[in-house]
Amino acid sequence: MKYIVLLGDGMSDEPLKELDNRTPLMAARTENLDYMARHGQIGLARTVPKGLPPGSDVANLSVFGYDPRTCYTGRSPLEAASMGVELGPDDVAFRVNLVNLQPARGTLIMNDYSAGHISTEEGRELIEALQRDMGDDEFRFYPGVGYRHLMVWRNGKHALTATPPHDISGQSIIDHLPKGEGADRLIYLMNTSQMILNNHPQYRRRLEADKVPANSIWLWGHGKAPRIEPFRDRFGLTGAVISAVDLVRGIGVCAGLDVIRVEGATGYIDTNYAGKVAAALAALETHDYVYLHVEAPDEASHSGNLEHKLKAIEDFDARVVGPIMEGMRKFGAYRILCTPDHPTPLRIKTHTDDPVPFILYGGEGKEREGVRGYDEESARGSGLFLDEGFRLMEMMLGR
Repeated sequence: MKYIVLLGDGMSDEPLKELDNRTPLMAARTENLDYMARHGQIGLARTVPKGLPPGSDVANLSVFGYDPRTCYTGRSPLEAASMGVELGPDDVAFRVNLVNLQPARGTLIMNDYSAGHISTEEGRELIEALQRDMGDDEFRFYPGVGYRHLMVWRNGKHALTATPPHDISGQSIIDHLPKGEGADRLIYLMNTSQMILNNHPQYRRRLEADKVPANSIWLWGHGKAPRIEPFRDRFGLTGAVISAVDLVRGIGVCAGLDVIRVEGATGYIDTNYAGKVAAALAALETHDYVYLHVEAPDEASHSGNLEHKLKAIEDFDARVVGPIMEGMRKFGAYRILCTPDHPTPLRIKTHTDDPVPFILYGGEGKEREGVRGYDEESARGSGLFLDEGFRLMEMMLGR
């Protein structure tokens, strides 16, 4: 038996007036997802336990089959694992976003949480400059992918609160700066970064190219190293992870899964879908399980871009789900789990902890009556609900 998870990050949403009170999943052309929903099992799962933040870290841990209530320590330690950065017991990892801040209404607002979806090469150039000018034995900066990077505070403080920058798009940053013990050190780093980035040659290059420049860092998602039971011990399966996002790769590293990097995987609508599919099917030749993660729908939601979200969902269906359905046939016995990790409503441009619609599909089956296709309403109408989303993995395995 072969198992594959197809994760469309942030696909689920709310009904929108622009779509005649339909959700993007209802409005998008998704013939492959609809087929699986009608011929498999469709339902809702709560991937974010009550009381935990509705981040991709918590939600993806659930879909991997781990209870976040017992193993979640923060987002950035998982990203550190993906990047090969080892954390000591008293080290605290922080996500570093390259962002664009702009003055407005007498304050500074979060104009762009991704600095115009800055490229990995440009991001690396800036993080290396920050490390040269700001890095020392206490604070160290590591380049990641696109706008997503890492800082490690050796023997750092972690009794802090920090806001994800995509939660405050268009809002003043003043009330959302880090708070708690050591927050003054983080704010100092963020302020210092502004002087460095505004005077970096790349700043003018991006302006001249009519691109949004990075003019600050934003520190958030902190935590210490997690302890995650090896996937093979927990489920008795060998497995691999394919994602453009260090967070998801990091869960794979911590769980002892093989991490497969695909050239051209960007985490946005221009990602290398075909390369991801080919890598997933190749991995299943030697592994029992593959987790294939696509970030594009979530990024479109954070940007508030309905057109891009519809395109991301339709590309996910046509360029990932369809080819995977076709490719899995050669394995004979297989199961596909398709789900978002969490909703990311376009209206608020950030995550919620609402349950997500999922599909379990194992090949040809009798068409289910009353199931229109794959969307939030059909999932709700099925009556199938998992209050503990981490049990989706057990359900997939038939346990």
